[in-house]
Amino acid sequence: MTLTYRKAIAADATKLSILFKQVYIATYGTAGVSDEFANFISQRFSVATLAQMIADDAHPLFVAAYQNNLVGAVEIGYGSCPVGDIVAPELNKLYILEWFCGQGVGQQLLAMAEQYVWQQGHTQMWLWVLETNARAIGFYKKHGYKEIGNAPFQMEVNRYDNLVMVKDRP
Repeated sequence: MTLTYRKAIAADATKLSILFKQVYIATYGTAGVSDEFANFISQRFSVATLAQMIADDAHPLFVAAYQNNLVGAVEIGYGSCPVGDIVAPELNKLYILEWFCGQGVGQQLLAMAEQYVWQQGHTQMWLWVLETNARAIGFYKKHGYKEIGNAPFQMEVNRYDNLVMVKDRP
């Protein structure tokens, strides 16, 4: 299977909207899709929001494609870390369709994000991951990320507990 990796383009917005929603629901929708959950993902992952993000390029977004179909994406964010005094870019999303997990897609996208961040002169990158997502936590640990604390993510009503991790530039 031949995959291609590249920076996201405007034409990717609709496919990214579906990919992000699917992966987010599979990860966080353990109790189904509530009203607040539907509101959150409909707004956060709308085609218009993603098209604007790609156009602004304020949060670099890279994609993995199989036969021109998106199978994964990674986004670099620049929000503040909820733990400690870390001032560094955030690995905001690393989403892979389940069918393509375990095939090196995540590893390649992570390497692209790290290379981008290191080339920008940053010496750290942080992330937060759902604390019950053992597969993702193991993946990040395997790639040099260390736990530094916990932080909640608050939706309208529900709260999701996350593990915060950081990696120093090698």
